[in-house]
Amino acid sequence: MPNNFDFGSMVFNEAVMRERLAEDTYAALKDTIKRGAPLARHIATPVAAAMKEWAIEKGATHFTHWFQPLTGITAEKHEAFIAPGANGGAILDFSGKELVVGESDASSFPSGGLRATFEARGYTAWDPTAYAFIKEDTLCIPTVFLSYDGDALDKKTPLLRSAQLINKEALRLVHAMGRQDIERVTPSVGAEQEYFLVDKALWAKRRDLVLCGRTLFGAKSAKSQELDDHYYGTLDTRVKAFMAELDRELWKLGVFAKTEHKEVAPGQHELAPVFSGANSATDHNQLIMELMKRIAPKHGMVCLLHEKPFAGMNGSGKHNNWSLSTESGENLLNPGKEPSENTLFLLLLTAVIAAVDDHQDLIRFSACSYSNDLRLGQTEAPPAIISVFIGDELGEIMDTICAGNDYSRAEQQFISMGVEAMPRVKADNTDRNRTSPFAFTGNKFEFRMPGSAQSIADANIVINTVVAEAMARFADVLEHAENKEQAARELIRSEYEKHKRIVYSGNCYSEEWEKEAERRGLYNLKTTVEAQDRSIADENVALFSGYGIFSKREMLSRYEVSLETYAKLAEIEGRTMAEMAAKEIIPAVSRAQGEMAKTVSYKQSICICTEPEMRILREGAALLNELDTACGRLNAALKYADESDCAHERACRCRDAVVPAMAAVRHAADALETITPHEAWPFPNYEQLLLNAE
Repeated sequence: MPNNFDFGSMVFNEAVMRERLAEDTYAALKDTIKRGAPLARHIATPVAAAMKEWAIEKGATHFTHWFQPLTGITAEKHEAFIAPGANGGAILDFSGKELVVGESDASSFPSGGLRATFEARGYTAWDPTAYAFIKEDTLCIPTVFLSYDGDALDKKTPLLRSAQLINKEALRLVHAMGRQDIERVTPSVGAEQEYFLVDKALWAKRRDLVLCGRTLFGAKSAKSQELDDHYYGTLDTRVKAFMAELDRELWKLGVFAKTEHKEVAPGQHELAPVFSGANSATDHNQLIMELMKRIAPKHGMVCLLHEKPFAGMNGSGKHNNWSLSTESGENLLNPGKEPSENTLFLLLLTAVIAAVDDHQDLIRFSACSYSNDLRLGQTEAPPAIISVFIGDELGEIMDTICAGNDYSRAEQQFISMGVEAMPRVKADNTDRNRTSPFAFTGNKFEFRMPGSAQSIADANIVINTVVAEAMARFADVLEHAENKEQAARELIRSEYEKHKRIVYSGNCYSEEWEKEAERRGLYNLKTTVEAQDRSIADENVALFSGYGIFSKREMLSRYEVSLETYAKLAEIEGRTMAEMAAKEIIPAVSRAQGEMAKTVSYKQSICICTEPEMRILREGAALLNELDTACGRLNAALKYADESDCAHERACRCRDAVVPAMAAVRHAADALETITPHEAWPFPNYEQLLLNAE
């Protein structure tokens, strides 16, 4: 690789470990990273010494325990390497104890009642399965975050537990099927990250973008995404420069930033990395989001990660591509050349289908948030109904197995282009379905429901756990079967018959599917509040606590945090909207109407027809009254929501009162924008933000 790529130069990776650690220390640490073996505590001291020397050589002056609290973003407390030395001097020091464990204030992070204000002690503990790295002259040590009582206060701890669980149950299953050569199974993840870029100067003029990350007002531009001319378009100069710097910084941190392009909506873009283990993929996605927001201003832009920053246009998701890999890199969800004869693959496929059907509510819960509610169900995102797409060929194979017949594979098709010089292009055995929330796309499942600002830990914790449960059930049968192949085929047949209601190949955006899904008995959890309520159902608490992913306390704490966050975000948006309407829109429109009224008065004095202006004045006056009335109702709804101390009730009040009141305010304000001169409108409109920003 050319030197200018500088890939992994800021990562304490295996190459650095091999060079700087003693052979036995390196072997022990590598065994932990590759196989999840327990790491002896005495190993920490030589590792810390090597890390410190390497980091200082790279220009680091501080270290931090880098963790992922329930805010959904990362946190870090920086400590200098410096320590008191002899004769009043100083030395550079970093001990094994400092590497392994740190202390953090646990009361100021969201905890859902696990920590009170007077119960401040919390711990960060080194995750030796994730590489340390240097970011802005600071050695970042990936850690978990625990309370004084040992409760998980972060997203990494349950993710690691779920990966450990699926390894255990997957090994039982593959060993029962005769694959004794497999020693470890790891969930492999690739997260496609969508985002918007807007001009920084325009962003600064909109309080809604600054405070909420999305536009609370905005009439649709005359030209938006109708022509599909933004998708895969030529990259604009400063966007290209932003992407180039982002790539360079991510590569230094060992992130395989691979694919980038313009998305469908104006101003929207996407970055996709190469797949990696779920733990590192989650760390890397957090770094991707952080660096996007940090680098964009250097190029005169701001990165928006909100799921729906602009009404009437595509929002941004985060497609979580999930598969299972062995220690040798074999993808267990690769169907091979003859999928119908690959019993292990069909068994795993069936396990995923069964898991998604059994736990639709948890799959939906894993992607719920206040902001993602604005996106799900729109024409660019999956609906809130969970379904699985497996394609024509696999569907036919599964139906054939259920019918007890032999499958006859269709002949390989080629796409004819009518140009003799062009090479033949093989047609895949099935099309893709971009409307499906959980689609098999050749050798992985693409979960399209998570929002662009969300941590992918949530989705992967749930997927790992529910699939592991299905695998455990399958392994229980196979381990006691005399004829493994026959038992496996019977499992595939019976389980697919039982769970095929979740499989759907049609248009998931259609009203027909919503009716069909109801007929099939599938969940349709349209809001975060509904999805969260299902998360603490007895059977779901039993599932997670039984497998040691979450204790009941941890489940209830996350429930509280989610509902509190939902209400807080709704209230922040409601207050911002009310203030913008009262302090910016109403005064600006009143001034514009006053100027027009003067014109009308003058024209009338010289007997010139003023009917067009009078019509606009009458319409504007009516809309101003409507806006003022709507703002009054919004303020009343905000007061009503704030009166409740119960997280669930407050979230319900926000959903049922604040959100509809905000919609009424926006309706009146956006209508006013369409009849108000551009120069009189108090902040940049959609055309300026999206079509002139690049």
